[in-house]
Amino acid sequence: MDINDLRSLFTVLSMICFGGIVWWAYSSRRKQAYEEAAMLPLEDDPPAPVAGRNAGQANN
Repeated sequence: MDINDLRSLFTVLSMICFGGIVWWAYSSRRKQAYEEAAMLPLEDDPPAPVAGRNAGQANN
């Protein structure tokens, strides 16, 4: 096994990894999250502030 075999193996493993990422990104389980993210720029009202420990205090 020489360096060219290792390079070929790395290329094949990289292609498999890339295919897995593409499959995961386009899976039907992610569709709703992507649709919600696509609608964010079209919302009229900004999200309401979350009430927390520092609610009502001025930002310094």
